[in-house]
Amino acid sequence: MWIEAFVEYLRCEKNSSEHTVVSCRSDLTEFESYMKSLDEQLTWANVDRDVVRQWVVDKMERGYSPSTVCRNLSSLRSFYKFLLRCKYVDKDPTLGIQGPKKPKLLPQFVRETDMDRLLDGNYFPDTLEGLRDKLVVLTFYSTGIRLAELVSLSWLDVDLASGMLKVTGKRNKQRIVPFGEELRRAFEEYRRKLAEQGEPADDACPVFINLSKGCRISRGKVTAIVRLYLSQVTTLKKRSPHVLRHSFATSMLNHNADLQSVKELLGHERITTTEIYTHTTFEELKKMYNQAHPRA
Repeated sequence: MWIEAFVEYLRCEKNSSEHTVVSCRSDLTEFESYMKSLDEQLTWANVDRDVVRQWVVDKMERGYSPSTVCRNLSSLRSFYKFLLRCKYVDKDPTLGIQGPKKPKLLPQFVRETDMDRLLDGNYFPDTLEGLRDKLVVLTFYSTGIRLAELVSLSWLDVDLASGMLKVTGKRNKQRIVPFGEELRRAFEEYRRKLAEQGEPADDACPVFINLSKGCRISRGKVTAIVRLYLSQVTTLKKRSPHVLRHSFATSMLNHNADLQSVKELLGHERITTTEIYTHTTFEELKKMYNQAHPRA
């Protein structure tokens, strides 16, 4: 009951994304099952720090990544803040519990030469599906938008005359993202082909559709498209839409975009989130220096 009240709070008051809502519900349901497996008498009100600490250790021993465990713990912390505010409980057992240290990994990105090879080559079939798939990849790389933001795009959000996307990001925050001539032409050609083949392309219709089902494309389908095409030009282990978002940011900074502008384009709340890309570009510069300088 309390979990569902928290879920409703996330949706209605915090404007959290559906992905966040689903993840939180899953994390909390899992913890509830865990504490009940230890002792049927345990409840949200009487569980203590030892149980929370034991849960964290158990997840690490079962091979969960530090990032996943920290996210699970974050869900639990947020839940208890809600319970305290509503006076459902009088203590927070997550206080003082430290999550496992996450390794500092630099974001992976596809090199510009590889992206040029993919987008300028003959990798995409000359079909409506091929046009859609290329538009998916080009949109990610040209704008840096998130997976959920791309999937939710409708034609009303695409201003072809001005070269602007109206993007709905985390917590339903909207921002405007500009795009260039290449992406504008790709949108136009794809929309024209949709109309020619009798597919809906009115303003209220989704931009990216599942052509076999005639409905808005799923996150899983988009991820599969990106993985398929990136695998043809890069040996990166991770080949996801988020890697294309990283590639966009890295390319912008490599071509002298200022950090504040990249922050606004990506929809980051804090500049510190964007700063990780400066480390990426610096590491790339160091690598090139070590390869090229005779006395490196």
